[in-house]
Amino acid sequence: MNLHEYQGKSILQGYGVAVPFNIVVASPESAVEAAKEIQKKTGSTKWAVKAQIHAGGRGKGGGVKIASSLSEVKEFADQILGMMLVTPQTKKEGKLVRKVLIEQNIYYPGPEDVEEYYMSILLNRDLGKNMVMYSPRGGMNIEEVAEETPEEIFTEIVDPKVGLTGFQARRIAFNLGLSGVSFKEMVKFVIALYDAYVGSDSSLFEINPVIKAADGKVFAADSKVVIDNNALYRHKDILEMRDYHEEDPTEVEASKFDLNFVKLDGNVACMVNGAGLAMATMDMIKMSGGNPANFLDVGGTADAKRVEEAFRIILRDDRVEAILVNIFGGIVRCDRVAQGIVDAYKNIGNINIPIIVRLQGTNAEEGKDIIDQSGLKVHSAIQLEEAAKLVNTVLA
Repeated sequence: MNLHEYQGKSILQGYGVAVPFNIVVASPESAVEAAKEIQKKTGSTKWAVKAQIHAGGRGKGGGVKIASSLSEVKEFADQILGMMLVTPQTKKEGKLVRKVLIEQNIYYPGPEDVEEYYMSILLNRDLGKNMVMYSPRGGMNIEEVAEETPEEIFTEIVDPKVGLTGFQARRIAFNLGLSGVSFKEMVKFVIALYDAYVGSDSSLFEINPVIKAADGKVFAADSKVVIDNNALYRHKDILEMRDYHEEDPTEVEASKFDLNFVKLDGNVACMVNGAGLAMATMDMIKMSGGNPANFLDVGGTADAKRVEEAFRIILRDDRVEAILVNIFGGIVRCDRVAQGIVDAYKNIGNINIPIIVRLQGTNAEEGKDIIDQSGLKVHSAIQLEEAAKLVNTVLA
């Protein structure tokens, strides 16, 4: 689950990570009041006005501005709120900005007096261990740093039995070229950041940039936080932060029925039970001349009702030209899935695109009989190769 910047920073602050004092608002008038409160608390006479959407590169799209007066705070908030913000990480139509974050200035006395670093924590899947990735060259163009000067990207592998050690935190600060007060501040920052990552069951923390201010203080100037969905049952407070406006409406609807659905840009929809089989099915669609329109895993306990809802969700995409159902009957029985397909076809009605159904495993023959005897325009298959040929045929 993705979080907004202000939500991620609230988690970080709870673990002792230094973040700029900030207030999130939804109107220009509230932005001015927030700026006054920030000035009262911190003495800051400049403020960052930052769009809150689930996408990076906001500054490049005009979603981050620095205000030098209260009138500018109101002006910038008015410009950003309600805009369709387009960044390198959004679709071409952009994302609607509903909230802005008003934040104290940490680039004091001026931008030339601070240093910017990059830092992230994520799982190294090859090693099965957490990893701190960091660079002395933070900012908006970290992707270029990784491509052009990879020697400036450092990693620190963390043993899960021990956690991040003081020695490792000091090595990170040393590799960033710090000394004195800022060295000690960075060590505390890194340890607190790792504690927050583990404590919140996150799958990604990305802080770009981490700021070393002129007085040596270290701040998380930005935050990208992704929470592991499988751990949300342990974090009811974080689950309440979910912003449905930032998610694809179809994916939100699918989650209500325990369907694992991700919308893609292709023309052949797939309905599969099991993530691995779904990936293989998407490969098969591509090899057969089509492009996957979605990733849809109905799970190992799919029943007729869930299959019907899956069909309804798939059919909302006007680009879908065919549907491939690929079910391996282990826990789930193929005949039950087949009956769900038939029921869905009859209940939804007006399905004018071809449906290819491949059933294998428990009661596969019975499932095929149910489909063949239904009288519906459904192509049934037993073998994977047969299903692939049918996909190619219906798209020809």
